[in-house]
Amino acid sequence: MPKVNTYSQDEDLKVSLNKSHLQKAKTYLLKYKKEFILTLIVLLISTVANMSLPYIVQIALDDMIPSANIRGLFTLGGICLVIMIISIFATRFRMKYMNYVGHSVIYDLRKDLFAHLQKLPFTYFDSRPHGKILVRVVNYVNSLADMFSNGIVNAIMEMVSLFVIVGFMFAIDVRLAAISLIGFPLLVFFIVKLRSIHRKAWQSYSDKNSNLNAYLAESINGVRITQAFVRERKNSRIFSRISGDTMRAWIRAKCIEFLIWPTSTVISELSVCVIYFIGAAMVAKAQLSVGVIVAIISYIWRFWGPINNMSNIYNSVITNAAYLERILETMEEDVEIEDKPDAKEMPDVKGKVEFKHVTFGYDEHCHILEDLNFTVEPGQTIALVGHTGAGKTTVVNLLSRYYNLNSGEICIDGINIADVTIKSLREQFGYMLQDSFMFSGTIMENIRYGRLDATDEEVMEAAKVVNAHDFITKLPDGYNTFVSERGGTLSAGQQQLISLARAMLKDPHILILDEATSSIDTETEIKLIDGINRLLEGRTSFVIAHRLSTIKAADRIMVIGNQNIIEQGTHEELLALQGEYYKLYQAQTSL
Repeated sequence: MPKVNTYSQDEDLKVSLNKSHLQKAKTYLLKYKKEFILTLIVLLISTVANMSLPYIVQIALDDMIPSANIRGLFTLGGICLVIMIISIFATRFRMKYMNYVGHSVIYDLRKDLFAHLQKLPFTYFDSRPHGKILVRVVNYVNSLADMFSNGIVNAIMEMVSLFVIVGFMFAIDVRLAAISLIGFPLLVFFIVKLRSIHRKAWQSYSDKNSNLNAYLAESINGVRITQAFVRERKNSRIFSRISGDTMRAWIRAKCIEFLIWPTSTVISELSVCVIYFIGAAMVAKAQLSVGVIVAIISYIWRFWGPINNMSNIYNSVITNAAYLERILETMEEDVEIEDKPDAKEMPDVKGKVEFKHVTFGYDEHCHILEDLNFTVEPGQTIALVGHTGAGKTTVVNLLSRYYNLNSGEICIDGINIADVTIKSLREQFGYMLQDSFMFSGTIMENIRYGRLDATDEEVMEAAKVVNAHDFITKLPDGYNTFVSERGGTLSAGQQQLISLARAMLKDPHILILDEATSSIDTETEIKLIDGINRLLEGRTSFVIAHRLSTIKAADRIMVIGNQNIIEQGTHEELLALQGEYYKLYQAQTSL
């Protein structure tokens, strides 16, 4: 397992939701601007109607009741009933449309995020725990759903309510309205001062929660190694520490968040008390009517209601802003491996491959390959051998354009692979990689992954070529046997046979076999080699193998070392040379 201290360090917390992030978020909302604007119009009408209720009560208290205007009271009651009905339908309309808008935005965001992840280079995934990537696609995006569904509209609704309430208050009595709002600047000052601390607290929680998910995903994937090395207690202690850090970060963020609500509540209570005292004195001096006090106090409670709601919305926005930062950071990751603006389609190739002065390193200061040159004729089988880390897999990864070259060029049939579309290039290849990855689904679906339009008969034929058909038919449901992610109950050798059948089904022009027989027993290997040799006929093929007995029939064997090709030739020629290949072969045959 990777070093556990990877998870003791937080990510950089200096990231903020900058203008580019806000602009990106706005583009997702603007796709649904018609629904958004329509909702706001309905919301405005509903808010104005609702906020007129205290004013109607004032009219009833000051005008209708003293004059015993029963008809007027019934009229006001009817108006209140209509307002309530409008409010009910407006609320239903708002919830329906904004949930549609919010979840549509989340759908678009998740779809774009996943599509972007599919295009990112291997270096991105090699340098990050997969759990941290997963938490951004699932947890963070889900957390944004409520903000886009209700948070934004609720924030606008509360702001509209505030303006309408203040308008009614000043229309009723300017003096009491001004006194009521004295505490508001104090609350704004407090919130502004707390904002930076609050945002950093939620960013800290976001990072620690990401660490927790990353370690959890890693531990599940590596559970066999954990049990084999009796690391359960040690891993539990590490998980407990990381989980504790996450809990403490959440508690701290919540404690800061809860400072806003009590502050606004205290200020609102004090405001009401002040109005009661001043209003009572003014009523006693006949300077104010009872209806005005009742209306003003009603509006004060309504005024601080949106303030409290906005503080909660603000807390939610701050929390989700930290998540949105991480999501948009991922979407801004450089794709690196992408088509040129004028890239053309790669035609069906014959298979001539040329490496011309190729230099490459995963770190620009440390080259794996230096000025590599070789030519492969169509139909030739090239075996790549050498010590671990010499660069064998790197050669075929560069041929498939999984990484960009530092310098030089690679051509297929005289066409520079950098000048063609990635899709058309990789469609020319069939792969059998070291990692025999199985997807959740049936064995039939896993083999058909190599060519989705293949018939069942073609799938079975490919399996027969690699001697996978016999063991598949002995399974409970044969080709319809369901396997879970990474193969489930299938042995490593069986998974490798299925992976090889997947590569053969594609019927590629260029074939890449990376340790194709590494997990297969000797008896199966003998049968498999015959099938591989039949497949290799007429195709340009690159075979990487540590077991040198499997590559004796290769047209040319290239020994990779010291950043280049140190030897090349047929099996017999390299043995006669008694160089590096001879030493490798002797070391294996003497075991």
